[in-house]
Amino acid sequence: MNDLWGMVHTRKSKSNSIVCDTRRALLQHVSPGHQLTIALSGGVDSVVLLHILAVLSKEMHFTLTAVHVNHGISDNAGYWSKFCCDICHSYRIPVHVAYVQVKKGPGISLEASAREQRYRIFDRIQADYVLLAQHLDDQAETMLLQLFRGAGLKGLSAMPAVRNQQSHNSPKILRPLLEVSRCHIEAYARQNELTWITDESNADTAFDRNFLRHDVFPIIRKRYPQYPDMLLRSSRHFSEAVLLLDELAQIDRDNCLVAGRLNLQKLRKLSAPRAKNLFRYCLLLHGADLPSAARLNEILRQLQALSPDHQFHMSFGNTEIRSYQGAIYILLRQEKIKEFKEQRYVWHGGALPTMQHIRGTIGFVESTIDGIDPQKLLGKSLSIRSRSGGERIRPACNRPRRSLKNLLQEAFIPPWERMHVPLLFCDEKLVWVPGIGVDCEFQTRSTELGIMPLWDPS
Repeated sequence: MNDLWGMVHTRKSKSNSIVCDTRRALLQHVSPGHQLTIALSGGVDSVVLLHILAVLSKEMHFTLTAVHVNHGISDNAGYWSKFCCDICHSYRIPVHVAYVQVKKGPGISLEASAREQRYRIFDRIQADYVLLAQHLDDQAETMLLQLFRGAGLKGLSAMPAVRNQQSHNSPKILRPLLEVSRCHIEAYARQNELTWITDESNADTAFDRNFLRHDVFPIIRKRYPQYPDMLLRSSRHFSEAVLLLDELAQIDRDNCLVAGRLNLQKLRKLSAPRAKNLFRYCLLLHGADLPSAARLNEILRQLQALSPDHQFHMSFGNTEIRSYQGAIYILLRQEKIKEFKEQRYVWHGGALPTMQHIRGTIGFVESTIDGIDPQKLLGKSLSIRSRSGGERIRPACNRPRRSLKNLLQEAFIPPWERMHVPLLFCDEKLVWVPGIGVDCEFQTRSTELGIMPLWDPS
């Protein structure tokens, strides 16, 4: 009888432990009134997390909703969506089902493509946090997979408990079960008589993660029973190392910036490891794809060998690296520019409207310095155009009219940007060019209030 009571007490202790671990993880980030959305797959992990959150939402006073992503890969996908809707309705928790199409791309696995689609959905959710049910064993699998892929410290630091998504307006990702093992989660589900679904693909060892889970980790567990905790400890060491490297990169960035751009000569003074660390850091700041180690080495090698009067251009992923006049430009590739229809606007006074361009918008503010004389624009047709070639302008009244091409070169505007500079015309006369100024004919006198265009590039 005492043994039976001890077994029951142990099961309750483990169950209470998971709830306590989840509560502790939430208290570090979640406040009363926050909106939380759980990513519900219908598997045992997310079903257990939903069960716990349904209880804690009343205690901690946060609002809870759910999202289920239907990838459409399995023949059972429709049944899984219905299961998730039914379980949420039983808890009286609102649920949204998002339908996505998963396609394999060049060099991208089906798993990676599905994951990308899920995170696109998470990025658009209106909430403070999106909660994922990834746990201690998932963390160990992720770390080992990254090791076999030759990942650096950032990859080996595995999954953080909380992280930002790409957009500043998107909810943060929160993983409150990262220190809870799979066996404890399954024990909680059985004790609370929960039901869940099983994805048949989880048994397919053709997938790397399943191969580790079913064939590799059972052998490791026999020799190292506590391997998930040990790998978690290692991942935290890697995370600390990443923070130190980021701090070093920020110091190097501050020392290498000239006019807001990485300076090639200053970059060359860094050791090769520090230069690579800085470059990776800057790419991530720009939201750029990280190149392979070999591609990154090649980029830095070519930049190191570049003469001051030569330009550099290399593309990878969503990113272009260029150099001009000793400055390094990290640019995200623009979508193919659609045909731009020139719009004309006849101004009859009042506030000038914002005008559109293929690469941004032009707004207008009042100015007492270098502005446009509004009387010169009244009743005239205003338009924003791109360069077609041969334009001339006279920004300095004590100098003759000059070729816009030469003025853009003297202003150190990079060649790839010159054809997309917006030009303001009044009838057929060039009035203003960003970075160059207002044509003398349209300038205000020093004592008059004028109008200054402001370009906001997209």
